[in-house]
Formats: sequence, structure tokens, C-alpha cells
Amino acid sequence: MKLYFCIVTIMLMLTTHFALAQKEKKMITGSFEDMRVEQFLLELQRQTNCHFYYDTAQLDTLKINISVKNEPLEKVLEKGLAGTENVFSIDDSNNVFITRGTLVKTTLPEGYFDPGNPNKSRSSDVLEEYQETEIKQKAILENKLYEVGDKNASQSGGINVAGYVRDAKTGEPVAGASIFIDKPRIGTSTDQYGYYSIVLPRGRHVLNIQSIGMRDSRRQIMVYGDGKMNIDLQSQVLALKNVIVSSAKASNVKSTQMGVQRIDIKAIKQVPVAFGEADLLRVVLTLPGVKSVGEASTGLNVRGGSADQNLILFNDATIYNPSHFFGMFSAFNPEVVKDVELFKGSIPAKYGGRLSSVLDIKSREGNKKEFTGSAGIGLLTSRVNIEGPLIKDKASFILGGRTTYANWLLKALPDQYKNSKANFYDLNLNANYEMNKKNTLFVTGYFSKDRFNLNNDTTYGYANQNVSVKWKHIFNNKMNATIVTGYDGYKYNISSDANPVNAYELKFDINQLYLRAGFNYYLNSKHTIDFGGSTLHYKLHPGNLQPLGAKAITVPDVVPAEQAFESALYVNDKYNITQNLTIEGGVRYSMFNNMGPQTVNNYAPGLPKTEDNIIDTSVYSKGQVIKTYHGPEFRVSARYSITDNLSIKAGYNTQRQYIHMLSNTTAMAPTDIWKLSDPNIKPQFGDQVSFGIYKNFKSNTIETSIEVYYKHINDYLDYKSGAQLVLNHHIETDVINTKGKAYGIEFLIRKTQGKLNGWLSYTYSRTLLKMDDPTVGEPVNKGEFYPSNYDKPNDVTFVGNYRFSHRFSTSLNATYSTGRPITVPVGIFYYGGSARTLYSDRNAYRIPDYFRVDFSMNIEGNHKVHQKTHNSWTVGVYNLTGRKNPYSVYYTSENGKVQGYKLSIFGSAIPYVNFNIRF
Repeated sequence: MKLYFCIVTIMLMLTTHFALAQKEKKMITGSFEDMRVEQFLLELQRQTNCHFYYDTAQLDTLKINISVKNEPLEKVLEKGLAGTENVFSIDDSNNVFITRGTLVKTTLPEGYFDPGNPNKSRSSDVLEEYQETEIKQKAILENKLYEVGDKNASQSGGINVAGYVRDAKTGEPVAGASIFIDKPRIGTSTDQYGYYSIVLPRGRHVLNIQSIGMRDSRRQIMVYGDGKMNIDLQSQVLALKNVIVSSAKASNVKSTQMGVQRIDIKAIKQVPVAFGEADLLRVVLTLPGVKSVGEASTGLNVRGGSADQNLILFNDATIYNPSHFFGMFSAFNPEVVKDVELFKGSIPAKYGGRLSSVLDIKSREGNKKEFTGSAGIGLLTSRVNIEGPLIKDKASFILGGRTTYANWLLKALPDQYKNSKANFYDLNLNANYEMNKKNTLFVTGYFSKDRFNLNNDTTYGYANQNVSVKWKHIFNNKMNATIVTGYDGYKYNISSDANPVNAYELKFDINQLYLRAGFNYYLNSKHTIDFGGSTLHYKLHPGNLQPLGAKAITVPDVVPAEQAFESALYVNDKYNITQNLTIEGGVRYSMFNNMGPQTVNNYAPGLPKTEDNIIDTSVYSKGQVIKTYHGPEFRVSARYSITDNLSIKAGYNTQRQYIHMLSNTTAMAPTDIWKLSDPNIKPQFGDQVSFGIYKNFKSNTIETSIEVYYKHINDYLDYKSGAQLVLNHHIETDVINTKGKAYGIEFLIRKTQGKLNGWLSYTYSRTLLKMDDPTVGEPVNKGEFYPSNYDKPNDVTFVGNYRFSHRFSTSLNATYSTGRPITVPVGIFYYGGSARTLYSDRNAYRIPDYFRVDFSMNIEGNHKVHQKTHNSWTVGVYNLTGRKNPYSVYYTSENGKVQGYKLSIFGSAIPYVNFNIRF
């Protein structure tokens, strides 16, 4: 009994001593004159061992001017924050929360866990208390010390820490998250699967984790040896934006790559578009250096490139036609998309096959915790998606679909369109299974189909079909691999059966099988190496015309099939020379083999390729190599950080493209034909040099950048006057190889936080082509440079969002651009006794300039945490000013006179409303 009494007495004494010590630690002494808040709080943290949480953007203009001697922390904070709207609270774990206007409660309300507590029915209070609980849980996570590796290990030097960063609520991976320590400055980022690997010195560190759309977090870690460290992040909740804990987000300044834009789905959904359907490609078009030829066109022209010079990837699958409904909608369901990366320059070595850009779209993997879903109903389309765990925390799926019911709109149009019909659907299915800690399997599928006619007997249809299987394997903390194989298909058909005698069906398709393997090796804190290879088998049917029906007498015509292999090997190294200087360099060696069976026309050397100049043909059997093209592609970029929020970058890259799109329209169309390089049509080649300055302001909440570029293009295909592209058995006689140049300057200013956010971009660019080789064909414009069809020098875009409350926000975007070039008739001359039209030089004139303003409102339902569904409404107006922007200008001969007309896609304001539901 005496022993027990002694033990209790000693414990009480120790507890009292510890409490007094803690209290003594919170007494502050010091003179803080004209001191920034960050320095002030760091000094308080040093004297008290408290941890401070605050939003730097709210305190960056505040200066501290106080002097204290042996005063408690509470009094010091009261003096320092006096005269401002900022308040503070301190919890039992010595965590200090500084917020503006709203005080963070550090304890749950009385009776919170009582089922009869009426407070549970008050949506805003419960949400606030729920989020305050999350903040407290976060504080516990951030102050806990995590041990990595074996304590008894004698490992020294660089130690590798690796793991996954996931969304705590859904279990989905967080791609592109920054993982770093400040002293010494060492960092990395997660890949598309949320996986990271970082080399750290042995000892204790504070690991910082930041990602767009997620709460900044940190972990206290003690590193003994190589080991795993998985991290869960909480999503940011806009309803309590004033208590979000935020650190510097400066990825635009610190990354080595240039010309890279990353957009998450939250930003995409805020931008108003036609008919209210969130449209990924429409948002991409608001970025600097990205244009289209006109309204309702989803073809992208990036830094002077044509629409076919963009590699569009959706979960590693190639999408050849990314549009629905005459180009008014993109082919990607916004409910399944996670984020988008656009590479305009400094394209990583793992990508190849296109000259201008890579648009890499990733979908969500699905909720690993619980079954959820969403649906939306609009004027023209409806969508639904369901997701959930197949095996909790191990396997999940997401299934999404869209369809349209647009015929009512077509019937409401003028008489010439009222008998038109149009419909489309698309379907997405993704599933993943984490077999064990080292192996994960992914299966994805995408299917879409469009069918329409425009008040005539001709029906158009096209479809995408994409299936892939991916395996991710982790060898160890330093090395992992991803292997993917799949099938991509695109086909279109045109049919007419109004006249049974002349009824026909015309088909085209392109099919490809591929295998890609990529390896990531984290050598040390200075070197990250990527390497791998790929092979791709093309098979095209360029045209198949057949009679349709028993009475049809249409003469069949089949253009022989084409096939080829495109293969590549690549290696890339990111080298952190110093904390301020990083270089990333790589080389990709690509090879293209045009394969038989095929009959190839041989033309007289030194003469233009025409039917009259065919001297003989060469016949190649199945599997025989007809022609091989190959060569290296170089990718180099460098970044030098002048300060923490100012850097300069430079880059150089070369690209090769072995497949061409043949089109008689400026925009992408369902009837576009793809053509492989062969002995008579050379692959395209381009190189680009670029330079940029990046500067952030106001604690990295305002990002600015200026980029300039210059690129050369060789063997880009243009067309001879009167070229025939459909069912042409010798297409090389109607196309010409040109060389070109493109140059420009891009400005971007973006505000990423606060009630008002968005971006403003301006681009000045030129794209000029030249054909001056008389041995290839008649020189165009006397051999001088002429503007390409998509040359639009000036482009200005503003996208703004303002959140009045957590339930109501508005968005507005405005865009202006120079009209695109056209060739027009300038006179009439008489030849052979008849009048003929005299045309200007190619693309010597322009259609009128383009201008449009859109506006939308987003109205959300209540934010009760435990209710079964969450609803919202989107209401807006597309083309608010009702401007009749011309898509094209055309001319007809009427009563002996040439009359010009402007064609507008949307000539008036278009209101829309959408209802959305999440469950």
C-alpha cells in the first residue's frame, strides 16, 4: 500500500511539473518590430513548441509591431492581431489555428454524439463542426512521429522513402502531388497512380505534401532506412475557405517543364459552355497558345500545329475524333475525368508520334470506400455514373454514360433543318485491383457512337472503340514499371438510300494494337530516370464504297488497305544540379516500317507527281517492308530559380509524325481520312525552341508567366487546287509537301485562391507555310510564305469565377480572336468562250474577327453531411451578346453575279439549364 501511495505521489508530482513546464514554455519575451507574420509565428513556435496553422494569403500584408516580456502566448497573439479581423484558438495539443472572421472550435459541441441532439439537423453548423473535427484530426496526424525503416539498420547516406498518396475519403490516388522537405530542399511528385519515391538523409524530417484541390498536409517522420510511407489527404471544402490551411504552391515556378498546363475537373466544370455541358476541350481552348478554327470545332491548333498534330490520350488510348454532335460536345464525360495535362513544349520523351502537343486525359479510378454516383439532366444531354468498391480498399470501378435527345432542337430550327436527326452516346468503364503491395491491375474501356443527317437522305456515322489492360509493378522503393496493351479503333460510314438505284455506303476505319512499357528509376535525390519502349501496329482501310440494297447499281470501289509498325525506345533523366538549377534531358529513337501487301506507284524523278508521270509500279507481298523511316527525337529543358517565386526556363524538342490526316475542311470532321507515310509521302518533322519567365505574387496565389517559342515544320501536307481526297488510289498526286514556321508569345495571369479566381491569357502567334519546289508541283503563291488555314495572330481569353457563398457562385468567360484566313474570288476572266472565276492568292484574306461572352450561375443545395443526395442547378447563357460570329465565308453564282455569304453556327444568345445530383 505504501509503495502504491509513493507511485501515485510521484506521478502527481511529475504531472504537475510537466504542466508547469508546459505553461512556462508558453511565456514569450521579445521585440517584434516591423516583422512579417511568418517570421513572427516562427519565433513564437520556437519559444512555445506550438504548431501554427494559417492561410498565408490572408496574412501576407500584415506587419507586427509589438514588444513583450514574459507574457503568455494568448496575450501576445491578441496584441499582434489587434485591429484586424483575424482570430485564434488553441487546442489541447498546442495547435494554434489563426483564421479570419470565423473562430475554429477545438472541441466538439456538447451532445454531438447524442442521437437526439437537434444540432445534427442544422446543415451549416454540422458541416462546420464536421470540418473542425477534420482539422483536429489533421493536427493529430501532423504531430505524430512516423518511423520509416528498421531502427537497427546501419544504412547511411541517401535513404529511399516511397508510397502512395490517396484521397482519404474515396481512396483514389492523388496524381501530381508535391512531396518535399525544406532543409535540405529535396522534393518529388506523385505519378498518375499517386505513387512517389524520394531519397532523404537519415534522421528526422518534416515531410510536406501539397496538391491542387487537397488540403496541404505534413508528416513528422524519423528515417532509419528504406521503407514505405502511405499518406491520406483531405479534400478542400469551399464552404469553409477561410479556415483552409495553406502553404506555398509554386509548381509552375519550380517544375522544369515548359508549356505544360494542368487542369482539374473542378476548374473545368466552372467554365460556362454551350448548352451547359461541362466540356473539357472548350476549357483547353481558353489556355494560351491553343486555338480552334471556329465555333463548334473541337479540333485543337496548338502553337501553329494542325488538328492532326495533337496526340489525344484517354487513359493511354488514342482518340482520333474527340467530338460529338457536329463538334458541339467533346467526347469525354466530365463525371469520370479526373484531370488533364496539355504539353505544348518540353514534351516528355515517353510521348511521340505527333508534332505539336500531347493532351493526356486521366479518368478517376472509382471510390474504394463506398458506393456513390451522380447524374445530370440538360436540354440536350443526360449523364449518369456509378462507382464503388469491388473489394473495399483493394478494388474499385467506375461506370459512366451519356446520351442525347437533341431532335427536338433540330425540329425547332428553320425549315431547311427541321427534318434533321442527330444522336450520340458514350460509355466509360474503368476497374482496378490492387493484388498486393507491389502489383496493381487496371482495365479500361471507352465506346462512343454518333449518327446524324442534315435534312437530306445522307446519313453520317462514326464511332470510337478503345480497350486497354495495364499492369503496374513496384520492384522496390527506387524502381517501378507500368506495362499497358490495348486496342484503339475509329471508323466512319456515309450512306444514302433515298434512291434505291443509286443507294450506297462508304466506309473508312483505322485500327491499332499497341504495347508500351515504361520504367521509373529514382537513382538518388539528384537523378530521376525514366526509360522504356513501345510498339504500335496500324491497319487502315482508306475507303470502301459498296451498293446499298438489292436494287442498287453503284459500282464498288475499294482503296487497298494499309498497315505499318511504329516503334520507339526512350530514356529521360531529370538532374537536380543544385537547389536552384535543374536540367531534364531525354532522347527518343523512333522507327516506322510501312508494310505490304501494297502496290506502290513509281514516278519519274525530278518531275511533279501526277498520273501522267507514273512510270511503273512495285508490288509488295504481305509482311514485306516497303519503306523504313527512323531517327532520333531530342527533348531538353532547364529551370533556374532566381527566388522561391521567380524562375526562368528554356526548352528544345524535336518530333516526328508518321501518320497524316487528309481533310477537305479546316476543322476536324467525321469524314476525315488518315494516311500512313509511304515511299511517296514523307513523315512530318518539327523542332521547337522556347523560353519562359514565371513569377508568382501574394504568397503564390497569383501566377504569371510569359513564354516565347519558334518552331520549324517540314513535310506538312497541303493540297493542290481541286484535290480529290475520297477514294483516291494515288493520293500523292493531289497533295504537296510544304515547309513552315510558327512563332509566338504567350501571356498568362491566373488567380488560384479566394472568392474570385480564374485566368486571363493573351497569345500573339503566326503560322506560315511555303511550297517553292517546282519538282514537287506548281509553287503556291509564287513560292512565298502564306498563312495556314488556322493562322489567327491575336487571341485573348478571360475566365472568371466568383463564389458569393458556399451555395452560390457565378462564372463568366470572354474570348476574342483574329478571323482565320480564306481564299476568295477577286474577279472574273473569260477563257474558251466562258466566264471563269479568278481567285486571290491562297489565304490572302480573313473572315471577320471572333468575339463571344458566356455567363453561368451554379446554385447548390444544402450541405448536410449525412443526407443521401446532394443537388445543384447550373443556369446560364452562351453567347450572351448574341453576336453572329462567322464560322466561314462562301460564295455562290446567282444570275451571273458572285454573291458572298457568312455562315454562323450560333447567331443568337443560347440559354441553358442543367440539374445535377450526387448520391
